[in-house]
Amino acid sequence: MDMSKEAMLYEKLEDNQVRCNLCAHRCKICEGSLGICQVRQNRGGRLYSLVYGKPVALNIDPIEKKPIFHLYPGSTSFSIATVGCNFRCGFCQNWNISQASVSEGRGQFVEPQQIVDSAKEHGCQSISYTYTEPTIFFEYACDIARLAHAEGMANIFVTNGYMTAGALKTIAPYLDGANVDLKSFREDFYRRICKAGLEPVLSSIRLMRELDIWVEVTTLVLPGQNDSKEELTQIAGFIADVGVEIPWHISRFHPDYKMTHLRSTPVDTLKLAIDIGKQAGLRYIYVGNVPGEESESTFCFDCGRLLIQRYGFAVLKNELSERRCPSCGATIDGIGM
Repeated sequence: MDMSKEAMLYEKLEDNQVRCNLCAHRCKICEGSLGICQVRQNRGGRLYSLVYGKPVALNIDPIEKKPIFHLYPGSTSFSIATVGCNFRCGFCQNWNISQASVSEGRGQFVEPQQIVDSAKEHGCQSISYTYTEPTIFFEYACDIARLAHAEGMANIFVTNGYMTAGALKTIAPYLDGANVDLKSFREDFYRRICKAGLEPVLSSIRLMRELDIWVEVTTLVLPGQNDSKEELTQIAGFIADVGVEIPWHISRFHPDYKMTHLRSTPVDTLKLAIDIGKQAGLRYIYVGNVPGEESESTFCFDCGRLLIQRYGFAVLKNELSERRCPSCGATIDGIGM
């Protein structure tokens, strides 16, 4: 059964062409053709989402896995994804679904209300639109998010940030938090490796902050690609300019997909990034994919006390009381802390 749904945020052009205004590619799509994401199709001069109601991943995750550390830490998040992506990253860890085709027929139809009901049934405090790029299943995410918001649940995008301002403003009333991948601070990196651009990602991070969406940023550090001191300093400086309270997750790369020729990120490089983040004035800096590393935990930015102790995705201890450090009384930034 064809359950495709007419898309949001597009305009009709001459000769039955359409312009998709959902992501920053702003694809001009001829009749019968697909956008770059491969899940939005022009049918007779109308744009349709081909993945509405067709999740290929439904999981209950620790919210720390997103990674989101400052929104209901220690809680679980109902995680959802469809096939498709508007990037082509050679290091993607979820390439088997992000680069999959709709024609494979994966995913059975699941109503938005069923997603919300399942999340409630499993005691999740949030729903995360994750694994692939949530922007490309925007209509589905919006419908779920509205229902979840009405039930008092939080909504989280784990995103490459390559959406338009119009898309972000549309979802903003229901979007509580986001983790944005800031993969590099070089346009040539984004063009060469992601087949996209840098500036729309920076604009999204700024706009999220303006719209009062809780933002965390992740940088996957690839040896020889985006790990120079200069570039890490640029990334840290940008985040600090937007807000020193924005957590920066510095993630260790493991060889995958089309980049199995690269080695894993040396821990010394991650430690260099931590020092750079501190020098930039960032309050919260975390290392990912190195279980047992001290920098998985949350420390008071004022007095340095250990506040939330983590191992991997598990919260072992949380000493916050009404968001305050019990030693110095500093207020720790976040939601549901």
